[in-house]
Amino acid sequence: MIRRRGYMAPHERMPNGALAMDNQPDELSPRRRRLLFRARHRGTKEADLLIGRFVSDRIEAFSEQELDEVEEILELQDADLTDWLSGRRSVPADLQSPMMMRLLEASSLPGAGLPEEIRKS
Repeated sequence: MIRRRGYMAPHERMPNGALAMDNQPDELSPRRRRLLFRARHRGTKEADLLIGRFVSDRIEAFSEQELDEVEEILELQDADLTDWLSGRRSVPADLQSPMMMRLLEASSLPGAGLPEEIRKS
């Protein structure tokens, strides 16, 4: 008989800080929680990490105008966002909003999308 091991709980295989993105603060407004969920569940792992980490780290401080800009970005196609954030293609001029430029800057840093505790400089 082959005995299967169960999956390890995430906290057992990743540093504690790696779980921080998975927690949704209960004190966020419904709009902020919805945006945070959408940013973390894009459809591709690359976009989930880059956009999800960016939004997660800043969601509480965003103004209503900035939330509007995040919503506009989240309406864009995953393949396009991934190409732009990875530097494979340039962002079209008509989409270069202040929020998009902040997201591009954050995505260009080494280890972008990863928790601070496990980033490589």
